[in-house]
Amino acid sequence: MTAAMPGFRLVTPRSLAEALAARAADPLARFLAGGTDLLPAMARGLVEPETLIDIGMIAELAGIAVDGDRLRIGAATTLARLQADALVARHAPVLASAAATVAGPQHRTAATVGGNLCLDTRCVFYNQSQWWRRANGFCLKREGTVCHVAPTGTRCHAAFSGDLAPAAMVLDASVEIAGPGGRRIAKLCELYRDDGAAPLCLGDEELLVALHVPAASGWIADYAKSRVRGAIDFPLAGVAVALRRSGDTLAGLRVALTGTGSRPFRLAGTDAEIGHGVDDAALERLDKLVQKQVSPMRSTMTPAHYRRRVAAALTRRLVRRLFAEAAQPPMRGGGATAPQSEMKP
Repeated sequence: MTAAMPGFRLVTPRSLAEALAARAADPLARFLAGGTDLLPAMARGLVEPETLIDIGMIAELAGIAVDGDRLRIGAATTLARLQADALVARHAPVLASAAATVAGPQHRTAATVGGNLCLDTRCVFYNQSQWWRRANGFCLKREGTVCHVAPTGTRCHAAFSGDLAPAAMVLDASVEIAGPGGRRIAKLCELYRDDGAAPLCLGDEELLVALHVPAASGWIADYAKSRVRGAIDFPLAGVAVALRRSGDTLAGLRVALTGTGSRPFRLAGTDAEIGHGVDDAALERLDKLVQKQVSPMRSTMTPAHYRRRVAAALTRRLVRRLFAEAAQPPMRGGGATAPQSEMKP
C-alpha cells in the first residue's frame, strides 16, 4: 500500500539562474522535470522534499540542436521527443533506440533526458512502501544501517537502471552541468560513482543542463536490454555497443552496460579486439570480458548470475549483428547509427 503524496511547495523558475538560486535558498529542495521517478519515490516516503523546483518551463533546458560538431540535447527534453526527433535519427539514432525502451509511451511523454541520466538507483529492498521497509528494518540507502543485499558489506548495492546512459557512453558523450560555481563539462562516465546510496557525482546545488554528443563518423551503434516484461520494466541488464569496421576487421569497439551494478560503465579492454574479425573466438573473449567486469547483486527478484550471463549474451548478439550491418550500405532507420559525416543541421 502506498501512502498519499505528502505536501510540498512548488517553485516555477523561468531561467536557469532562478532555478539555481531557488535551490541555494533551500538545501532540502529537489529539482523536478518529468517527475516519473521522483513523485513515486515521494509517495513511498523515499525522499521528503518540502520544496520542488519545476525546471520544465526553462527554455535553455529543452530542445535538440546541432552545435558545431556535436549534438546538444537539453536535459528537460522528453524521451518521446528524443525518440521521434529527426536530428537524433540522423546523428545518434542509438539514443532514440534506447529511449524507445524506457517504460511505456505515456511515461516517455513526461520523462526527460536528464531524469533518465540521473535516475535514482533501485533495489527490491528499497523501492517499497514505508511500512514494508519499516517491517524489514529499513536499509542502508534509506534510514537503515544494513544493506540487505550484502549484509556484511559497508556500502549500498542498489542498481542504476537508466537506459540512456550506456547508449550515450558508447557515443563518447559529455554532460553540461551548472551550479553556484558556474558551468562545467564532464565526460558522461564521470557523472557516476559505484555507490548505490550516492550514485551521482553532482554537487548539492548542481543541475544537469544538457547532453553533448560528438559527431561519430563511421560508427554504427545500438542498444538492447533484458527485462521481466516486454515493456514498462527497468532493465535486468542493458547493453549498448558501438563499432567501426574496416574491411573484415574491427577498427573500433565500445561497449557500455547498465542495470548490473550501482553505476553504468564502459567495458574496459575492448581495444584488444581492434584489428581482429568478429568470429566465435572473438565473441567468446568478449563474453568473458563482460562476465569478469559485471558483478550484479541480488537487488532484483532475478538471480544475479542470470543477469551476468544475459549481459554477456546481449553483448555478443549486438556485436555480431552490428559488425554484419557495418558491411552493408548506410541505413536510415531502426536503432543502428549509420556511418556519419560531419554534423549539419
